[in-house]
Amino acid sequence: MDPLEGLIETCRRREDQVLRAMHGVVPVPEVRHADIDGATFGLPALVTTFVPGVAKPPQAAASVSGLRTDFDAHWIALLAPAFIDNLVCIHGFDYRAAALPDFAMPGGAPHEMALRQVNWWAKVWADDVVDAFPIMALAECWLRENLPACTDPVLVHGDYRTGNYLFDPAGGAVTAILDWELAHVGDFHEDLAWNLQPIFANRGADGETMISGLFRRDEFLSSYEKASGRTVDPAALFFYDVLAAWKCAVIDLSSCLTAARDGNNHQDALLSWLATSAHVVLSHLTALLEKGRH
Repeated sequence: MDPLEGLIETCRRREDQVLRAMHGVVPVPEVRHADIDGATFGLPALVTTFVPGVAKPPQAAASVSGLRTDFDAHWIALLAPAFIDNLVCIHGFDYRAAALPDFAMPGGAPHEMALRQVNWWAKVWADDVVDAFPIMALAECWLRENLPACTDPVLVHGDYRTGNYLFDPAGGAVTAILDWELAHVGDFHEDLAWNLQPIFANRGADGETMISGLFRRDEFLSSYEKASGRTVDPAALFFYDVLAAWKCAVIDLSSCLTAARDGNNHQDALLSWLATSAHVVLSHLTALLEKGRH
């Protein structure tokens, strides 16, 4: 059910549509009831089937799901292939033939997929900003000046990462992919770049960064290319890396703080704590923008 205010404002009607569309394509909870206007529960809500599973290994340290989750070699071997396979299935889904009436479809302009995302997150920032951060304006300008073309739009999950899927703690089979509220039609590089954010990564046994706790960067990208038949464009991936870092900062520095400050979310303490991760995000964003100058 929607809180009065959360990390982001999303639409239960759209989430209902995409969950129903993806049923049988990848593991998702089955929607039993959609209270779109809040007539039953007082606020918009979805009722789904219960899906068993965990979001991190039983022996993993207590932490927010998806933030630097630690997987050992056993869990990596079980989960990494399914992580790629499910992402490829999502991107390969024929969204045009699905019942997604409330999803904006491509209009044919080459840069519209990227521009839609920049416009949306700029609006979220403008609506919820608590304090000004000059780097946020700098990043938005860079994004608007470097929009990549997208000739092959796909269904983008929007928050695909460790922490947003459940798996069987005994055998490791993925039982459900969760949190579809940011799903939209866009560029496949967007889901890839979201996983490149340091906040979702962990350090491997050798000290190397592990994407979503499961892959080295090159391994992640090459595995996706091999399984999907798509070619990752470094320039497009870099753009969406900047977009993802900026988007994380928008969420942490505006929506998180606003919801916590105004007492409109039952997780106000957690949201306040999550806002501190913005310093990791801003460090990554700064490094990217510095690199983008050259």
